[in-house]
Amino acid sequence: MKYLFVHQNFPAQFVHLLRDLHRQGGNEIVFISETGRMQMPGVRRVCYRLPPAARVDAPAPVGELARGMQRAAEVARAARTLRGLGYVPDIIIGHHGWGEMLELGDVYPDVPMLGYYEFFYHPTGLDVGFDPEFAPQPDVAPLVRARNSLNLLALAGPGWGHTPTHFQRATYPEWARGRLTLLPEGVDLEKCAPAPQARMQPFTMGDIHVRPGEKLVTYVARDLEPYRGFHVFMRALPHILGTRADTRVIMVGGDGVSYGGRAPGGGTWRQHMLAELGDRLDLSRVHFAGRVDHGSFRRLLQRSDAHVYLTYPFVVSWSLREAMACGCAIVGSRTPPVEEFVHDGRTARLVPFLEPRRIADGVLELLEDRRLARRLRMQVRAQAEQELDMRTYMARYHSLIGQLVACGGRPALSEVA
Repeated sequence: MKYLFVHQNFPAQFVHLLRDLHRQGGNEIVFISETGRMQMPGVRRVCYRLPPAARVDAPAPVGELARGMQRAAEVARAARTLRGLGYVPDIIIGHHGWGEMLELGDVYPDVPMLGYYEFFYHPTGLDVGFDPEFAPQPDVAPLVRARNSLNLLALAGPGWGHTPTHFQRATYPEWARGRLTLLPEGVDLEKCAPAPQARMQPFTMGDIHVRPGEKLVTYVARDLEPYRGFHVFMRALPHILGTRADTRVIMVGGDGVSYGGRAPGGGTWRQHMLAELGDRLDLSRVHFAGRVDHGSFRRLLQRSDAHVYLTYPFVVSWSLREAMACGCAIVGSRTPPVEEFVHDGRTARLVPFLEPRRIADGVLELLEDRRLARRLRMQVRAQAEQELDMRTYMARYHSLIGQLVACGGRPALSEVA
């Protein structure tokens, strides 16, 4: 089959599907994205370059819409070039979040499209206003609703959609859910697997060294920011470190802002929290590793004695799935996206997101109660094996693609068995 993928970042959420299609053999794969140097075997890249952002004298979401339309135009330009060269895919697969697919139905009107729908914004009840420390401005509601413009344009256009969790699907209007297949994402259970001996051996990551007898608390996010609970986790550290002198903490994540706003004063959230906590934090036992490669990330999870995952009511990170597969003893936030994956007392210890002392107590419980930690590790790995197997994910993905190609883009069911 011939595939056309579209995403501003390569390979994005499609990395596992791309690898699987290449392993199958016999497929032609083209991927349209912004310029970049990364390559994958069997994938031909077509890059587009965005012009400078259009100047829009209007609220920020209007500028986002204008930028999305610019992306749509550049992707359509690249697709017309492909079509002119004779490339007509059997299916187009991409992400609807940035508007890139909006004009592809004009270029390939008879080709089925499968779009990834990630999140539908709401002015109340989800991430906006969840954290009282960052109260939204009074005029935020119309701006948040306007942010859904690209979502709504995609839903009004041709094609089918999929989304990975019940929580994410439920953020969309009821009238739209019938066009969104629930397609739970999987994990490579062979690469992301428990390594019980890891906690009995020295651990090194760059210039960070953890001795076998020390307890290791881990935290991972793309960026260290409030949406992923960085601020409340930092406030939990003085109690954790003060109670357990044998404990080290390693945090993985960049200093950018993936979600939400920037720190007060223009610095990073890491700088902001270090300034707030001052000498209450023993920095000889707190390590900021920055962003790390996937192999180092897996080794860190395998060595972890307690892994903390916190998030607003928002899209859950891949790192939670991989922590489950590695059999981590997880302390998670009692928020809907996390509760869909792990359950308090059965596969994790869930704690209130907004209460640093409760987060600290959850971590200390797992460090001190070895029997509980061992049971949670075993049960969360068993759940990962049952629900997050990459082979099952790929089989469902291929089934959905097959339905779309066979019926011209309109499958009879919104669920894939």
